[in-house]
Amino acid sequence: MDEDGIEKPSKRKRNAAIAKPKEQRQHSSKKQVVADIEDLFSDKETQKIRASLLDWYDHNQRDLPWRRITQTKETPFKEEEEEEEEEERRAYGVWVSEVMLQQTRVQTVIDYYNRWMLKWPTLHHLAQASLEEVNEMWAGLGYYRRARFLLEGAKMIVAGGDGFPKIVSSLRKVPGIGDYTAGAIASIAFKEVVPVVDGNVIRVLARLKAISANPKDKVTVKKFWKLAAQLVDPHRPGDFNQSLMELGATLCTPVNPSCSSCPVSGQCRALTISKLDKLVLITDYPAKSIKLKQRHEFSAVCAVEITGRQDLIEGDQSSSVFLLVKRPDEGLLAGLWEFPSVMLGKEADLTRRRKEMNHFLKKSFRLDPQKTCSVLLREDIGEFIHIFTHIRLKVYVELLIVHLKGDMSDLFSKQSGENMTWKCVDREALSSLGLTSGVRKACTMVQKFKQKSVSTVSAAARKRTNSKKPGSS
Repeated sequence: MDEDGIEKPSKRKRNAAIAKPKEQRQHSSKKQVVADIEDLFSDKETQKIRASLLDWYDHNQRDLPWRRITQTKETPFKEEEEEEEEEERRAYGVWVSEVMLQQTRVQTVIDYYNRWMLKWPTLHHLAQASLEEVNEMWAGLGYYRRARFLLEGAKMIVAGGDGFPKIVSSLRKVPGIGDYTAGAIASIAFKEVVPVVDGNVIRVLARLKAISANPKDKVTVKKFWKLAAQLVDPHRPGDFNQSLMELGATLCTPVNPSCSSCPVSGQCRALTISKLDKLVLITDYPAKSIKLKQRHEFSAVCAVEITGRQDLIEGDQSSSVFLLVKRPDEGLLAGLWEFPSVMLGKEADLTRRRKEMNHFLKKSFRLDPQKTCSVLLREDIGEFIHIFTHIRLKVYVELLIVHLKGDMSDLFSKQSGENMTWKCVDREALSSLGLTSGVRKACTMVQKFKQKSVSTVSAAARKRTNSKKPGSS
């Protein structure tokens, strides 16, 4: 059966002598995809899967901080206002955790979640925060657009005055909340009987039904939502959705699934097929998506250190500050702070990189070695690769230490007419500032270089100074 088939994945073909003609195989396989996905779970299967998964989840769920918020015991005679506050607290905790968990490992998220909830324990606390505060708290998690949407959504909900949205249709109106997040919040916090479908759920459902169709195909995704909706337990929708995700995250994994420990192995078609045909593996379901080829980009970064000293002889460095530039409010890493940087278009040698950077610094900040500053040190200190979802960015890093000939306020007040936001921070502030992982890599390179090289330069400068003193040999 071809690559659209369900019962047998295409990469493990049967004997060619019994294969159907190509056109016939394609026609029958397309019909088979529709038939098998439309073939919903029987009532008996549905009841068995619900009971087995919930029982397994009750005894095996991981102890995660956002689950503790949602597992508060119901008490009788609770005031309506108190109940609403508790529901909103649960919804907020689910929302924050689900957004953080997108594209990020659970173990990484735990510390970020705990710090976030300490700083902004409720929706109303978050709504009072600034984007810069939120970005600093988010630094290192990546996909910073998620953090901005959280802040915008919190402000929108609080400004609306109607409380936290409780149903999927209302939640979908909040910036950054899609079908999955809306389903998670509605089912876990407010017990709405709605499904959730993420990568873990797709993998579990694909194996339960032996669906090898492309999981990224829009029609196929809709079918997975239909299957998930059929399974949701009407009495414990949130727990059931979490059990399905938990199964995919811990047992029904992409590689080396633990079928012997799976609570629904008895209902798994993929497992049954693999036992009957050794050429078929559980991991053949669902089909592997073709990854988009990453585009290669190149960037020159200049860590500009402005010092009050006129040489590099060791001494008081409290007057030294680093120049940071804020990225545009739209696009990649929107609104985040970084060292001055320029995109190169293609790989470039040191001469071209410095030419591009000199032009940027002169145009944006009037940093001109011949007129406005003296260069104390300028060194190419290395390069690194930074990976984004679809971009492989090669970053060249240099350190530039300058002494201004005039006053800093006069210099930077005469920037070009471009809408650029900048600030200067000292060493201590730089080390404690919430920075992206890419900027932190550049910071680390600067620190290592200065530890090894600046002391050597200082020693050489002292030696030259001492040699000029009367009586020195």
